[in-house]
Amino acid sequence: MKIIIINGPNLNLLGKREPEIYGSQSFEEYFEILKAKYPSIQLFYFQSNVEGEIIDKIHEVGFCYDAILLNAGGYTHTSVAISDAIAGVTTPTLEVHISNIYKREEFRHKSIISKSCIGMISGLGLKGYELGLQYFITT
Repeated sequence: MKIIIINGPNLNLLGKREPEIYGSQSFEEYFEILKAKYPSIQLFYFQSNVEGEIIDKIHEVGFCYDAILLNAGGYTHTSVAISDAIAGVTTPTLEVHISNIYKREEFRHKSIISKSCIGMISGLGLKGYELGLQYFITT
């Protein structure tokens, strides 16, 4: 099974950025824990602050991977193009958010990408990524 985690803008700052919201662990540290915990899964990770690079990655993996876990960051609320990229590929995509987007600013309550995703995990911290992996492993 091949699964990729794609993180969008500013998620490269995890562990440094607003630790009261996002925690103090970097995503790279967390990703190593996931790989060790799930050695039978081919896990990949990609992060970009650039919308077009995220779209390119979705296109690249969207017909040959088993699953995409996507935290589009701020693009969740603005990117029709990322939503269209998800809709245009056959690999199922699960939307993940570290914080509870519905407990934050009102503009974060609307996800443009949700309609193209099979579901959403929001507000469970980094654990949301692991829950997403478990979903794909068991379905």
